[in-house]
Amino acid sequence: AQTFPPRPFRFTREQYHEMGARGFFDGKRVELIFGEVVEMSPTNWPHVVGCRKTAELLERVFAGTAWVGRADPINLAHSDPQPDVAAFPGRFEDYVDHPTTALLVVEVADSTLAYDTTTKAELYATAGVADYWVVDIPNRQLHVFRDPEPLPNDLKATAYRTHLTLQPTESVGPLAAPHASVLVSDLLP
Repeated sequence: AQTFPPRPFRFTREQYHEMGARGFFDGKRVELIFGEVVEMSPTNWPHVVGCRKTAELLERVFAGTAWVGRADPINLAHSDPQPDVAAFPGRFEDYVDHPTTALLVVEVADSTLAYDTTTKAELYATAGVADYWVVDIPNRQLHVFRDPEPLPNDLKATAYRTHLTLQPTESVGPLAAPHASVLVSDLLP
């Protein structure tokens, strides 16, 4: 008899949204990552403050050129992540469905740093997001990921070639807003 190792069932975005509509996730904060339904961690106050500061700052940086979403889903094929903050091209009124790309994605990490710098980084790199930031609350740093590139010998996965770790006194400009300068401490709670 032939044996097969167990493997997870991968949901499509349509199945995920249908389950949500039927109440499967009532009372839970979840997102679809690489076809798997993942429960999101509880939101604590430092996370709220970091998200709000980041969103408000990026709204000024991208004023007139992009709109800034707060925990808005992105349609990435077999994933439906809800990044803490993201800048999307154009105006939100121009969209008839969830965006399929972003100019900049930012996750604010308090208890999710390892996940945000590995699984989420792979997800956004594979989706072709050129600029991905992780606000690292515990270490008071900003991780900047850029230059997505397919991994050698893997037809599906992509990783970022560049990973910078910036301190509170350092600044960075989003790739899509090169004229801007963001001080890392202005993102931290």
